Amino acid sequence: MATLSDIEAALRSSGLEARGAFHPVVGDGVPPLEVGGVAGTLVLAGSVGASAWAPFLRARRDEPEPLDRWAARVLSAVANRCGATVLLPSDGPPYLPFQRWAVRADSVHVSPLGLLIHPRFGLWHAYRGALVFAERLGLPAPDRRPSPCASCFDRPCLAACPVSAFTTTGYDDAACAAHLYEGAGEPCFGAGCLARAACPVGREHQYGPDQARFHLDAFLRNR
Repeated sequence: MATLSDIEAALRSSGLEARGAFHPVVGDGVPPLEVGGVAGTLVLAGSVGASAWAPFLRARRDEPEPLDRWAARVLSAVANRCGATVLLPSDGPPYLPFQRWAVRADSVHVSPLGLLIHPRFGLWHAYRGALVFAERLGLPAPDRRPSPCASCFDRPCLAACPVSAFTTTGYDDAACAAHLYEGAGEPCFGAGCLARAACPVGREHQYGPDQARFHLDAFLRNR
């Protein structure tokens, strides 16, 4: 049986990172396994900053949603090695509650932008899938650091958007997209979202220009 250390190493060697784990209970929304029924452990997989960018570019194929497809292939290979079932954010509808799982598994909190913020990585991280095991693997004590937003009184993220798409009441994706479509959003493309880049937490993990543009292009394409 694979250990959490084995799984972390297998993910890292493939270009992804283990992003926390938990033992599912009723109400977590983890689907039952085809073989074995109730899931014993869920391990989230994802990326931090540019950690997956170079591995993705090396293995990228000419296909729709290339990053999602690459992550699915990587996770399938790791699952075969470790004896797991793969779950993906794109599975659905209905879609699986990955953000709720992240809060359960990782030291993340909902930021004023609606994105999950990590005390070390800030807003520059992502979840690409999950590995589900029938066994209850040994897990470390959960990391329960407080949200860095709780001590951030200026909230520069809310003031940085040129079209005020982010407010305390929600996100105006139509205004954001219109600004990008109009050609005035080049600074947004370069920064990977000016509001996101205004957050002082985890700036060393900010996406480079090519990675930032890739994600904003995907946002426009999938609206």
